[in-house]
Amino acid sequence: MNTRHSRQSFLGDNSEEVLTRSKIGIVGLCGGGSHVGQQLAHIGIGQFVAADFDHVDEPNLNRMVGSCPADAELKRPKNDVIRDLILRINPNADVEIVGRWQESGDLLRTCDIVIGCVDSFTARDELEKFCRRFLIPYIDIGMDVHQVSNGYVISGQVALSMPGGHCLWCHGILTEERLAQEQRIYGAAGGKPQVIWPNGVLASIAVGHAVSLLLPWNTDLPLPSLIEYDGNRHITRPGARLQFLKGMPCPHYKGEGSVGDPFFSISKLSS
Repeated sequence: MNTRHSRQSFLGDNSEEVLTRSKIGIVGLCGGGSHVGQQLAHIGIGQFVAADFDHVDEPNLNRMVGSCPADAELKRPKNDVIRDLILRINPNADVEIVGRWQESGDLLRTCDIVIGCVDSFTARDELEKFCRRFLIPYIDIGMDVHQVSNGYVISGQVALSMPGGHCLWCHGILTEERLAQEQRIYGAAGGKPQVIWPNGVLASIAVGHAVSLLLPWNTDLPLPSLIEYDGNRHITRPGARLQFLKGMPCPHYKGEGSVGDPFFSISKLSS
């Protein structure tokens, strides 16, 4: 192990080799996704697929790690900015950038893990179906800031969707009501409130999950499939639904469905 990674030698004698060989897909590169890319580069991940079709705008600068005012002025593609960020940290990394991940399914399916940092429930549903079909562990992060009578509430979660395990539907992250509501307001003006520190907290948990999947250095404790974040109290805890899901199989991906929708079409998603 070289001196650069000597402080993480507890991950295992061959951890540097495993991390260098591993390929992780990051879908959504602005808030949480930029944190994820930065941290994975520091850890030593050697191969990346970085997916985002958007460019940097000024409102992104409050939370997109690696971005600067010049990027917003030039409207640089977000995937280009994150590739540069990763390569500044780890010049030996192989970073493949794509726009819409649905148009690069053959590339994304080569990943060992996919981390979704997307805003919409529809995108989460599509990503999870894709990963289930190809038996890829999927880590989903999401946060929300909403107004209440006496102020604002910051909340979020990190969900681990493993082949054979509980899914985003099991955890109540995806519901028919949320998908329908999202379709009704599709194209509405304005963006959701976002700030940098909750993204950083959730991204760090997601990176910890990814490292634990690649290097089972802590086998005494199973990875919780849902971690909830209370941004007002600055605490995280296992998801409340876990106690009710214990011992129950996922009803949404079972039997032949455990590999997703057999008629799932990447071309249909990108149309």
